[in-house]
Amino acid sequence: QVQLVESGGGLVQAGGSQRLSCAASGSIFSINAMGWYRQAPGKQRELVASITSGGTTNYADSVKGRFTISRDNAKNTVYLQMNSLKPEDTAIYYCKLRQSGRMWWGQGTQVTVSS
Repeated sequence: QVQLVESGGGLVQAGGSQRLSCAASGSIFSINAMGWYRQAPGKQRELVASITSGGTTNYADSVKGRFTISRDNAKNTVYLQMNSLKPEDTAIYYCKLRQSGRMWWGQGTQVTVSS
């Protein structure tokens, strides 16, 4: 019903920036929230940032001040601007959409921050 297509990711040096995009398509009628999660090797998947339909944002403490989540409602797209990247930001980043109590996930995109 819903597909999430992610783009961005790749290799970046510490201190650099990267922007991830996630475009939702399919049966989109009322998005409650969209967000970004990440999972590093040997770690659990964790919330990085989220944004509700009302525009309320939430960030993990580890990324506050460095990452910014935004959306383009006309495109059903959410972005994650990542600045001042650190090696510990290295992970697979997943886009998530929540609609009517259901959750949909993107395929994930690798972000690797070298030191």
